[in-house]
Formats: sequence, C-alpha cells, structure tokens
Amino acid sequence: MHPTAAVPAGCTGRAKRSAGPDAARTRLSYPRATVPDMVNFVLVAGAWLGARAWDDVVPELRAGGHGVLPVTLSGLAERSGVPAGQQTHVQDVVDVVERRDLRDVVLVGHSYSGYRSVRPPSGSATGCGAWSSSTRTCRRTASRSCPRGPTAGRPGGGGGIDSRDRGFWAPPTEADCTGQGLSDEQTGRLIAGSTPHPGATLTEPAVLERTVGELPATYVKCLLDGDAPSPDVAELLRGGLWRLVELDTGHWPMFSRPRELARVLLDAAVL
Repeated sequence: MHPTAAVPAGCTGRAKRSAGPDAARTRLSYPRATVPDMVNFVLVAGAWLGARAWDDVVPELRAGGHGVLPVTLSGLAERSGVPAGQQTHVQDVVDVVERRDLRDVVLVGHSYSGYRSVRPPSGSATGCGAWSSSTRTCRRTASRSCPRGPTAGRPGGGGGIDSRDRGFWAPPTEADCTGQGLSDEQTGRLIAGSTPHPGATLTEPAVLERTVGELPATYVKCLLDGDAPSPDVAELLRGGLWRLVELDTGHWPMFSRPRELARVLLDAAVL
C-alpha cells in the first residue's frame, strides 16, 4: 500500500479525481472499497470532544478487521482537568502510536485536530512526517471543515475564549449545531459529550520542523459549514501534495454521517 496518502470523511467508496484545472478537487463514488490488509486507524476528534465522539464510526472500521484507536486529548472529556497546551496534544497523538508500536497508521484528525495530526513534534524522529518506511507508515487524514478561530461564533468555533471561562474555549451550543445536518438526537449527544477546551492549545505558537504543505494529506470540506476551503487550506491544495474531498454534511460528520465516514476511511486505507 502507498505509504503516505489518505482519504478522510466523505461519502462512500473510492475517490474520483476530476480533470482540468480543478484536478485537486475530488468527489466520491458509491461502491464500497475493498481493504486487503489490516491498518490501524487513530481517530482524533476536534475541539471539546473526546474518544466517544467516534462511537458510531468505530464498529464499522473494526468490522473490516482493522485496529481502531479513538483518542481523548489531554484536558478533554474523561481527561478534563489535565493541563494541556498545543504541544501536549501533539504528543498525545504521538504517544498513542509509539506506546503501541503501531504500523500502517491512518491518522484521522477532525477540525481542530486536523492541524495537530499533520504537525510532528519538534525534535522527534517519530513525528507523522517521518513514518514513511516499509515497516511504519502514516497516512495523514485531515477530516474537517474550514478551521475556525477561537473567536468565531460559527459551527466549529464555539463562543470564544473568555476570562470568565478561566481560559477555556466554551463548548458549542444548539445554535452552533443548527444547519449542520444533525438530528435532534445527534445534537444532544454532541453537546452532552462536549467539555470546555483548554485555551492554551489555541494560543501557543506552533513548532514545526517541516511545513505542513510538505506532508501528503487529504482535506475533507464539509459543505454545510461553507462551500470553500479557507485561504490557507486552498494554498496547501495548490501545492500538489494535498487533495480535496467534498462531503455534503456539516462540521461533525462522525455524528451526522458516521457510516459514510467509516466507508471513506476504509477507502483511505487502500491508497
């Protein structure tokens, strides 16, 4: 299998590239992919959410015979109260892979975690960008909509960091979930599973040994959260190593379209 490519959230089946000047744009057809070999999916949810966000996706992946490790980052969900900065969250992901000595990793980062999933820790020889040997490979999957800043009052943006929240990023509300393809039940689970997000993870400077554009990845744009990638992502897509997949759902596809998301992740494993 190819050691670097991955496809994240989307419709089911294999990706089809369009021709011409928009060749980086990818849409998906519907036959389910066949995955010949076992891989290890490492699933990292975005801001406010822990491993339980993937509950509807995990069984679909495990049914295909794969290893699946949903991750809860420091300071969130059942790890609420654990001090965390940006580098802490990067290290959380690296630790999952190193401690289990995982091979053939498909790393899925949603929203906030999309950037952390393509950002190897400074000074580490085991950052995602280094997993390119025949024994340990890491396929990067940025499963997200346009990234939101901590003051963006839109889906994926929450209510911003406020001193009244003791330096935490306030969780999303029902209003943030409106228009994101979520049922009332899905909205309820999402909000119930959300915890305040440590603000330091959003304000600490990034530490990079390589630019993000040097790392092959696939970016999923959830169209109900805006019909175009943000300018920084658009620039990465023009660089030739990132490609675009569009998904007709909202910011949280693991809640709104879990089965289709799982099928696309299975497809990612064969690239």
